[in-house]
Amino acid sequence: MNYDQLNLDNQLCHRLYMASNGLIRAYRPLLEALNLTYPQYVVMMALWEQDGITIQQLLEKTVIDGGAMSLILKKMKEKNLLSITQSEEDKRKKLLYLLPRGKALREKAAQVPTQIRCAFPNIAPDEVQALNTLLDKVCADLNAQE
Repeated sequence: MNYDQLNLDNQLCHRLYMASNGLIRAYRPLLEALNLTYPQYVVMMALWEQDGITIQQLLEKTVIDGGAMSLILKKMKEKNLLSITQSEEDKRKKLLYLLPRGKALREKAAQVPTQIRCAFPNIAPDEVQALNTLLDKVCADLNAQE
């Protein structure tokens, strides 16, 4: 019997795993300068897009696990980046607001996407767009299976 289907070189999942790990390593020094982990950076980007969202909206936007999100938000609150308050309309909902320190961090973070893009000198801009499209399809297919 032939077992080529088990070779690592034939695995899409392993390529995605290697790319994900490599990308997180590339982000690390840039985010250390901001005193953020990658998940915290994702949360900050979501809040820079829309401040005052609920935790549920943040979970949907970032697709970060709820348990992990609780720990992330706790650390970010300790860093004085955001506040967590109860909604006036629905006490069960908690709203997230950027504090001045979190708002100011946006200016420092503005160059991170450009710096990360420089880590891919062999990928043309149109290939980046094609890769984004393919990854969106991968995510959609995997989410449809849940």
